Amino acid sequence: MKTGLVLEGGAMRGMYTAGVLDVFLDNDIKVDCIVGVSAGALFGPNFLSKQKGRVIRYNKRFNGVKNYMGLAPMLREGSVVNTRMAYGEIPQRLDRFDDETFIASDVPFYAVVTNVASGQPEYIRINSVFEQMDVLRASASMPFVSKPVEINGEKYLDGGVSDSIPFKWMQQQGAEKIVVVLTRDASYRKSPMSHVSLELYGLKYPAIAKRLENRHNDYNTSLELLRQKELAGDVFVIRPSVPITLEQLEKDPEKLQETYDIGQKDAAAIMPKLKEYLA
Repeated sequence: MKTGLVLEGGAMRGMYTAGVLDVFLDNDIKVDCIVGVSAGALFGPNFLSKQKGRVIRYNKRFNGVKNYMGLAPMLREGSVVNTRMAYGEIPQRLDRFDDETFIASDVPFYAVVTNVASGQPEYIRINSVFEQMDVLRASASMPFVSKPVEINGEKYLDGGVSDSIPFKWMQQQGAEKIVVVLTRDASYRKSPMSHVSLELYGLKYPAIAKRLENRHNDYNTSLELLRQKELAGDVFVIRPSVPITLEQLEKDPEKLQETYDIGQKDAAAIMPKLKEYLA
């Protein structure tokens, strides 16, 4: 495998990734394998379906719709996002995802999920978005505000819990060149979570709570290793040029557009260097 693409998550910070990938489409950037985490898993398939603008379009249109995100779906179904609408009505009917083109791309796409029982990451290939929507939903099911998603008798949550930036996994797949799209700027470092909330969460999901307790160390260590590889020329990293300050469940269409625009601007600025790296 020559080129791998790694897409970090980050909820609505994924609008940055959407902007980057749309510039990739404009420049006919080709990759041989993609792995996405959480929002990266949800929005990344639109790159292979060649649906430029779809991610920013449907999020601006639907995020502010009553009962789509927030307290209402949380109380009704135990998830902060309306599952039926987000994973059914929107991609199937209201802003249809082109699953046929995604499949025809023949580029392996993997979503990272975290096994609730073990706390370990799993990397599941998505052969059809429509047929494997539960895998994508699991990858983006954030702890505390989402119920685990059951797949083949196992329960899963957000892939970012166990492997937020899976560039090492991509290396293990044999990628000679790796492009990583982050959703945090260069100054960001993750802080520890509240011990009180973790203790309560651990009563029900002990393996996930243990992962979350150490997540800041795992994430920051991963960032440091990624930086070393970037300086050595082993990976190509695209990150926000300014801090992204969106709420996780941002509803303001102007703020969503602003983040998307930053992604487009940053990607356009580094495109000559990216093409040189991929050559």
